[in-house]
Amino acid sequence: MRVVAVLVLAAATVLSAAAGAEPVDALFQQFGLIGTWASDCKQPASPVNPHVSTVTPGPGLVLESQNLGPDYAINRYSMLTAERISPDELSVQAIFQPGTEAEERQKLVFLVRKDSRRTIFNQADGGAVRVKDGVVTAFGTNTSVLEKCE
Repeated sequence: MRVVAVLVLAAATVLSAAAGAEPVDALFQQFGLIGTWASDCKQPASPVNPHVSTVTPGPGLVLESQNLGPDYAINRYSMLTAERISPDELSVQAIFQPGTEAEERQKLVFLVRKDSRRTIFNQADGGAVRVKDGVVTAFGTNTSVLEKCE
């Protein structure tokens, strides 16, 4: 029982710390991020044309799936927290592939401008930076600019 009480107390502490923050779903709505995105909405999903779907299945919940085409597994994210860091930048703490062996916590920063979005930062907790200033560090390539499809 003591372990359960500690876990409940820890969860309550996390929730109360986040209580002053704006809800994740509200910030995603304000930034216009709910919907489907792609580099080219008329073309099928592929590694160079990812299709990203962002939904709010319930109050406070934001889920995202990234489809890279039929030869790839869907990348899924559960957004935990979000913070506006500028008029067009949103910082997010997320769980990548929640509930799987590949699960990891990540920090992402999105640049959102008139019906477009781009990942400009990505780092797993305790890991190397994967995207910095919109460049994939492992390859030196720019992240995709996605347009809103719907």
